[in-house]
Amino acid sequence: MSEYLADGALLILVTLSYGILGYFLAINTFYLVLMLSGASELLRSRRESRAETYQRLLSSELLPRITVLVPAFNEATTIEQSLRALLTLSYPNLEIVVVDDGSTDETMPLLVKAFNLSQVHLMHDRTLQTEPIISIYHSRSFPHLLVAMKMNGGKADTLNAALNLASGELACAVDADTIINADALPKLVRPFLRSDDIVATGATVRIANGCTTRYGRIVEEHPPRGILCGIQAVEYLRAFLFGRVGWNRLGGNLVISGAFGLFRRNALLACGGYARTVGEDMELIVRLRRLGYEQGRRNRVEFLSDPVAWTEAPASLRVLGRQRDRWHRGLTDVLWRHRRLLFNPRYGVLGLVVMPVFAVVEWFAPVVEAAGLLAIPLGLLLGVVDVPFALLFLAGAYGLSMALSSLALLLEELTFRGYGGPSSRIRLLGWALLEGLGYRQLTVYWRLRGILGFLRRRHDWGTMHRKGFHPHHGS
Repeated sequence: MSEYLADGALLILVTLSYGILGYFLAINTFYLVLMLSGASELLRSRRESRAETYQRLLSSELLPRITVLVPAFNEATTIEQSLRALLTLSYPNLEIVVVDDGSTDETMPLLVKAFNLSQVHLMHDRTLQTEPIISIYHSRSFPHLLVAMKMNGGKADTLNAALNLASGELACAVDADTIINADALPKLVRPFLRSDDIVATGATVRIANGCTTRYGRIVEEHPPRGILCGIQAVEYLRAFLFGRVGWNRLGGNLVISGAFGLFRRNALLACGGYARTVGEDMELIVRLRRLGYEQGRRNRVEFLSDPVAWTEAPASLRVLGRQRDRWHRGLTDVLWRHRRLLFNPRYGVLGLVVMPVFAVVEWFAPVVEAAGLLAIPLGLLLGVVDVPFALLFLAGAYGLSMALSSLALLLEELTFRGYGGPSSRIRLLGWALLEGLGYRQLTVYWRLRGILGFLRRRHDWGTMHRKGFHPHHGS
């Protein structure tokens, strides 16, 4: 009897090993398709971008008013530089609304002093229910800057309060630690001028650690010097240059980064604004697209590669782990909230392709990878998995990922050429080669922790400590 059990266990182990290998080969094949789609879309958009005259676009009387929504909670280290960058954006019809979500640090005193704020009594929309606004301030130095202070209610609640205060036709959601390139808004607004079906556009987000900042602007682009931030810079390039650009042609995006995205404000108000969840940015996009199908509208979401915003990456394993835990809890929450879309033909390509891919590839990947990390060594130890198979698994799980990162760096070199000269490219390639040696395995653990956190009904964001932007090279 024990021999039968042992044989059965070995059979299960072999089957599991081959199944895991097949899974990784399949998803990396899909990533290759996504990469080819992204490369084609990226080259096309670059040609269109170079052909446009932005001065003509900026002088157009048709440009809609944009309200930049800036939620802030304990952002004293970064918010002044970020706001100064926003105030110099090259866009003629701009409003900036900052909402402090009950910060306990020096965020509000700093804003009052730095931007010459005075308290005002302002009647405003209350379409979206939020925690009470305590006070509203207007800048005497910058007429298009409005700052409000409210009771703490979380990021989604703060964004909804900013939407109530906004007057623009379009709303641009940014994080308080984000620096936006001066020409980003004119580029991000283009799809709204071309089509009424567009409800949201997203932009590339890059890692600012290592870059030189001055007066709230990135003046010199350099990759991070430290391994942790360096690998994140490679991750961001791969995700934005291939992943999100590729989805434009394969069914549309589900993610607009909370760090920088542009929306039709009336569409946000009509759908109820941001939901109180740790994945509020993705959940909003899924809800907008879902309502479009249910109401017979297209509700298109488009990602643009050429508008760029910069954000500070976590510089410690503890903070990075909290971020990735939260991201995967957010993904799990979104997939569960909108589970009726999965394989539902009523929702077209969203239900039949996009949502299933996010469930099988993005959500389930850490589970399979963790199983592989346990099954392959155990199989080698018991002699049911040979060395060539183990090497094939490593190539499927990590080699193709490294190849995709290298191709992303090549495409970056052929198009945007950011992050400095050849020495910077070599440094980024080095970070790409090191990604599979411990870092990747840590992200698997953090993402699994995120799934468990969702099952335990955790809704906290975790503390995100930042060093802030300084006028010199960062970490």
